[in-house]
Amino acid sequence: MALKNNKYLKPFKNVFLLILVVFAVWMIFLDSNSWLIHHELNSDIDELEAEKEYYQKEIIKDKKAIKALSTEDGIEKLAREKYYMKKDNEDIYIIEYEDSIAKTRHDE
Repeated sequence: MALKNNKYLKPFKNVFLLILVVFAVWMIFLDSNSWLIHHELNSDIDELEAEKEYYQKEIIKDKKAIKALSTEDGIEKLAREKYYMKKDNEDIYIIEYEDSIAKTRHDE
């Protein structure tokens, strides 16, 4: 008889409320299209959008580099700066500053 008049169980006697609670639990946690899965997929989409933006910037940068290397002057500039190539009648001096030299530690 104590269960009949319990004020905490009174809302669960309503069939519509009980169905609504079961439906909400099913949709949030158990369904294949649940809120948890949608949240995870949305975070994956955000990560992929960021990656897409990064690679689009890299493509633009590479296109600029390809355009610069399509001329003789661009190839010569790359060869001189990166590979230290020179013409036969010139000398190359490489100047390194103190802050660009890797410091080594000498113990006695």
